[in-house]
Amino acid sequence: MEPKEPAKPHLIVMVGIPRSGKSFFAEHFADTFKAPIVSFDQLRNEIFVSPSFSNDEDEIIEKVANLMLSEVLKTKRTIIYEGQTDSRVNRMAIAKNAQKAGYETLFIWVQTEVTEAKKRAFKASVEKPALEEDEFDIKVKRFTAPGKTEKAIVISGKHPFVNQLKIVLKHLIQPQTETGRQVATRSPKSRNYLIR
Repeated sequence: MEPKEPAKPHLIVMVGIPRSGKSFFAEHFADTFKAPIVSFDQLRNEIFVSPSFSNDEDEIIEKVANLMLSEVLKTKRTIIYEGQTDSRVNRMAIAKNAQKAGYETLFIWVQTEVTEAKKRAFKASVEKPALEEDEFDIKVKRFTAPGKTEKAIVISGKHPFVNQLKIVLKHLIQPQTETGRQVATRSPKSRNYLIR
């Protein structure tokens, strides 16, 4: 039996409206699997003493995040990207760069009802200040839901991380046949997973 080619590493791109739970999943996944994370929130908090969340600040964060992503793609490890993904154009540009680097992109759409996300948006935390109502509304209107070609995996922003993770792992660890199609297998109850 010949050894199979190793599976492509994944770039996991978080998608959703503001305060849907994208950062929550991304940070927990990165901690669980010791995966590199490119996070706009983390970069913003490191670069700016008093973040203003202005357009100019967003442009700086995006440039730094894209530079960081291009470097981390060289590792050939699964990476989490949590940033400017509200438009399909941005997501496709990220996916195109990942594909050039030999990655498979996995879009994870964290769905949370707008009313619930809005409640979260008005509560300040250590990592994130409260959003103004008009700022939140503008960001929600600007959001473009993933299309069929993006094949996004949908998880609920209200469920615990363990439940979200089960859904995502099904897509990351399914073995591939020689034709490249995924085949369903029953997973043992106790197994350690290596996410490349």
